[in-house]
Amino acid sequence: MIGRLRGTLLEKTAPEILIECGGIGYEVTMPMTSIYALPKLEDEAVIYTHFVVREDAQLLYGFANKVERKLFRLLIKVNGVGPKLALAILSGMSADQFVSCVAHDDVSTIVKIPGVGKKTAERLLIEMRDRLKDWQSDLLTPATDAMPLMPGESNTFVSDAKGDAINALVSLGYSQAQADKAVKAVFASDKSSEALIRDALKAML
Repeated sequence: MIGRLRGTLLEKTAPEILIECGGIGYEVTMPMTSIYALPKLEDEAVIYTHFVVREDAQLLYGFANKVERKLFRLLIKVNGVGPKLALAILSGMSADQFVSCVAHDDVSTIVKIPGVGKKTAERLLIEMRDRLKDWQSDLLTPATDAMPLMPGESNTFVSDAKGDAINALVSLGYSQAQADKAVKAVFASDKSSEALIRDALKAML
């Protein structure tokens, strides 16, 4: 089991990154909340991982801290929730925000996440309630508990930030039309793709 990686961040194309550790480049899929917390390219990054082996693929999922990984592991135990949907949930809100939704039976917020219908949302609230009753966020560490980047702070700005943001939202489960509309609503020429994704996700929830 690969549980943690520390290495040089080579690429960051949401929702995937490439991190080099000991001369080996690992492709890792991450929720947007974790990608916001990553350093700039060529800097050292530390991520916590969850390794999935399937018949047709070996997949590595990464998280900025143990809290997000813990919630991801709880989510994929829910009937009908796979890694892709769990990543979509963690991309739309922080771990504590999701826990708050469960505590307050907030179905209306949960159903706004792509791929989550009313029945799935209700099942999430029911199954996660007992699992999260003793939830604590004391697993956060100073090294990885970073605040999301604000517009203009990203060091990975590219000229096609709008296109990258739209592609990232589509990969998270939103339709092309939803992604186009959301990114267009928050677009500004000085925003990085990460800032656009974050603002678009907030606007849709």
